[in-house]
Amino acid sequence: MTSSDRVSAPVGELLNTRPEALREAADDFGHLMRRQPLGVLRPRSAAEVRDALVYAGPRGIPVAARAGGHSLYGQGQAPDGIVLDLSALTAVGPVTGDRVAVRAGALWRDVLAATLPYGRTPPVLTDYLGAGVGGVLSAGGLGGASHRHGLVADSVLELEVVTGAGEHLVCSPEHNGALFHAVLAGLGQVAVILRATLRLSPAPTLVRRYCLYYPDLDAYLADQHLLATDRRFDYLEGQARPAEDTAGGWNYMVEAVAAHQGPTPPDDRSLLAGLAFDSAEITDLGHAEFAHRVAADEELLRATGEWLHPHPWLNLLLPEDTAASVVTGILADPGFRDLRENGVVLLYPLLTRALRAPLFRRPRGEVVFLLALLRTAVPGAADPMVAANRRAYESARAMGAVAYPVNALPMTPADWRQHFGGQWDTLARAKSVHDPHGILGRGHGMTR
Repeated sequence: MTSSDRVSAPVGELLNTRPEALREAADDFGHLMRRQPLGVLRPRSAAEVRDALVYAGPRGIPVAARAGGHSLYGQGQAPDGIVLDLSALTAVGPVTGDRVAVRAGALWRDVLAATLPYGRTPPVLTDYLGAGVGGVLSAGGLGGASHRHGLVADSVLELEVVTGAGEHLVCSPEHNGALFHAVLAGLGQVAVILRATLRLSPAPTLVRRYCLYYPDLDAYLADQHLLATDRRFDYLEGQARPAEDTAGGWNYMVEAVAAHQGPTPPDDRSLLAGLAFDSAEITDLGHAEFAHRVAADEELLRATGEWLHPHPWLNLLLPEDTAASVVTGILADPGFRDLRENGVVLLYPLLTRALRAPLFRRPRGEVVFLLALLRTAVPGAADPMVAANRRAYESARAMGAVAYPVNALPMTPADWRQHFGGQWDTLARAKSVHDPHGILGRGHGMTR
């Protein structure tokens, strides 16, 4: 059956079925799953998105939205379906006081470029600004300011969406609240985001960045707990780094940032009081320079070709009481040995009370830790790394961890039911109402 057999004339006229378009839509940043759609639709309006979903729903044709293409394991793919390429829906602005309206196809670097001239910024940004707005909001979004301000999605004031049933709706906490809360951190299961109105915060001019080094994991975790709960820094992340002087050992680095406007810099003595680090590096940066710090890494990886290699990443949220055991076990696991030469390990705290989106799953406890294992594989060698992700997930889950679901991680419907726990029925009800034909979000594997 050809694409023209399965897609109506109005939709079919807009559908791109050229081989190069299909190849691109069958791939993503993970470069691990390749599932080809029937075609790619580049909508220029909400009406074109609505028409596609109205047609696809009764016929059971999968639909997936794509902006930055930064998914890791086919989450934004639509095998034998329609990929909505949102790259024409990228408008940002105008900035009005403490808010901005943003189309879902915009990248976060576009958002920041539009808001910084007004002295404003989203309260939370992910480290990588090349991801699409809609995709990050569907996952929730975590960053260095999450210990203060929660998820990226927690700053959304209003959404414009088209549901899987083809309804073009505006929703907010006060209007269509159940739909609003099912879309944010809902992994694209009920609607395609078209536009989000974001709350903005004042943007600093300068930041002072502190890199604090620890040889001991327990001391590192204790200080990260202190820094998260007393909120003395505006930004708080951290890393595990291979130790150079011991075989197989690891050191740890707190990365903390204090924002300021100048000319009076932050008080180093008070900001570092009570901490047990061994050594420190302190640098001053412009706020924009700090926000775009990952861009140089991207440019280098694109130049070497590694950007196009597979990325079998794994992100876990760990309860504080088992974090040391999980981290120690994974870093000693031979299946993750390559992290020492060809990866980045993020390890930093979050406050669960700050993470407000109801569908965003979090472990028990006041303080939890994000453990992000960011690996690059040689092409053709990623399958054992994905298998190691699955083993690590099962082991960590047995100790109370949950996945931050932007992973190269095979998940079954039973896994997803366990993941969402008490919120599973809420999501299932929302899907039955707003995506009754089950055409959205199939790339996550919640249904088979």
